[in-house]
Parts: sequence; C-alpha cells; structure tokens
Amino acid sequence: MAYTIAVANQKGGVAKTTTVVSLGGALAKSGMDVLLIDLDAQADLTLAMGFNPHETHGSIADVLLNSGNILHITHETDIPGLDIIPSNDEMELAEQFLPIRNNYENVLNNALTRQLPPNVYDVIILDCPPALGSVTYNALNAANLLIIPTQPEYFSAHALRNMLAAIRHIRKSNNSTLEYRILITMRDRRNRIHRNFSDHIQTTFKNGLFGTVIDVDTKLRESSVAGLPITHYTTKTRSAIQYQSLAQELTRNVQASVA
Repeated sequence: MAYTIAVANQKGGVAKTTTVVSLGGALAKSGMDVLLIDLDAQADLTLAMGFNPHETHGSIADVLLNSGNILHITHETDIPGLDIIPSNDEMELAEQFLPIRNNYENVLNNALTRQLPPNVYDVIILDCPPALGSVTYNALNAANLLIIPTQPEYFSAHALRNMLAAIRHIRKSNNSTLEYRILITMRDRRNRIHRNFSDHIQTTFKNGLFGTVIDVDTKLRESSVAGLPITHYTTKTRSAIQYQSLAQELTRNVQASVA
C-alpha cells in the first residue's frame, strides 16, 4: 500500500497547495512514484500542474459522488514518476451531497484501497480544501500522515486548535493511527513577529513539528505559473532546497511503510 499524506489547514493562504506540488516533485525526483489528488473545488493543484480543470476529462468528484474508478481519471504529468487526479467545479457539490452516501467518511479510503493496484505508487498526497468538512474528513480517514502547513503568524497559529480537534475526532472514530506534523511555511526571517511565532510553535509542539522550515521565495510563484514543482523549475533556489529537505525527512517513514 502507498503511504498516504493529507495536506490540510482550515485557514487558507498558508502554502498548502504549494507544499503538495513541491513535496510531490521532490519525492518523485528522489525516485518514488507519486500520485497527487486535488480535493479542492478551486482546483489550484490541477492548475499548478499544467491542467485546465474545465478541459480535463474526469475528476476526483467522479469517485466521491458517483462511485467512479480512480484508474479512469488518473493523468500523467510532464514530471516522470508524478501523476495527478484533477479537480473541477463539480467538487463544489461534494460537501453537500457526499454525506448522503453510506459510510461517506470512508469513500475515498475505500476507493484508494480497493481500486489502486498494490505497489503502483509509493506515496499519495491529498490536497484538501480550506475547510473541515466531509471532503477533508475523507482525506484524514485515508491518510497515514497529516501535514499542517502554518504561517508563523497569529491567525494561522490560532487555527491549529481546530485542526488538532479534528485529529482527535478522526483518531476516535475511523483512523486511530493518524499521525500529524506541522510545517512552518512562508517564513520571513527578517520579520520579528515571524521569528517569535516560529519559536513559539517550536516550543509548543516539539516532536509534532518538522525540522524543515519553508521560507518566503518568489520563485515558488514563478514555478506555479510554469506548471512545474519548484524542484524541477529551479533546483538551487532556497525553497527547492528546503522542500528537498522536507522530502528527506519523510522518506524514512515512507520507506518503512511501503517496505
């Protein structure tokens, strides 16, 4: 079975999709086979990988709402070892109609478990919408690990309380082994508030925090426009090195799971 990572935060604008793209690119570059799944109706991940959500045939909504087959909606990207299941505006219906289905919180997990042949992918990364609704809970029930990207700022750090409450709920209900790690993103080293909040988050969460921190980097925006992960757009920029470091932090857990 693939090691499944959900990337989620109730607060938007914390580099969630950027982390999915960049981490996926870094893991693929290291030789792993990676599947990205865009669960957000805004389809930013789909766009960031060079696909037009209005022209792409099929989306993850087909699986969540219509019992579609994952294999029929998986697309290869221009990056070797990196595939994607896109999103489109049909995902706007998911929050409303997904709860109608039986055992709806496990629809995604059941599809991944039953429809994907074993050993096709080493890692699956789920890009969640910025809300703690039925779609995000599906992702958390399917995940081995939750990554919570967090800016070192007050409102972003404050939103962690709701994410931790969601983790406790998931552990009690459907996924008792779910782990989490907080990833500090968009840090400006020159900003005193960013430095202070980074220290506060590190002191508070200790082992629940990645050692890697992602700093502000304009090259990340350029790579999104180019439809490439930062690790493939430019290898020597600060953020590319940092996301490669993040991938290395994860590699031990992934290899232990898929071995």
